[in-house]
Amino acid sequence: MEKLVRYRQIVEKRLLEYSEQKPSYKNIEVETIFDTKRDHYQIVHVGWEGKHWTHSCIIHIDIKGGKIWLQWNGTEDDIAEDLVAAGVPKEDIVLGFQSPFMRQFTEYAVG
Repeated sequence: MEKLVRYRQIVEKRLLEYSEQKPSYKNIEVETIFDTKRDHYQIVHVGWEGKHWTHSCIIHIDIKGGKIWLQWNGTEDDIAEDLVAAGVPKEDIVLGFQSPFMRQFTEYAVG
């Protein structure tokens, strides 16, 4: 249970830091979505870019099975390495956006 609490804190802290990176176009809001009951965490961009409506998930992280699942990373940052720097062992990070077959070739957990 301590590990789960620590992982929640790490993920929330990192996402709050990432949410400080505002898009250059002014009418886009950056929303952090933390479902701590089910361990789903996201950063979403919402708003108008000129005449076009924008609604996109920038980062999506889940915690399941004692591991942090990086489901989507729409940034240029290496979020997995940031998690490692925060104290999460590589064997507790799953690159969910990679196919299960390809995960075996990464330095991270396969699932």
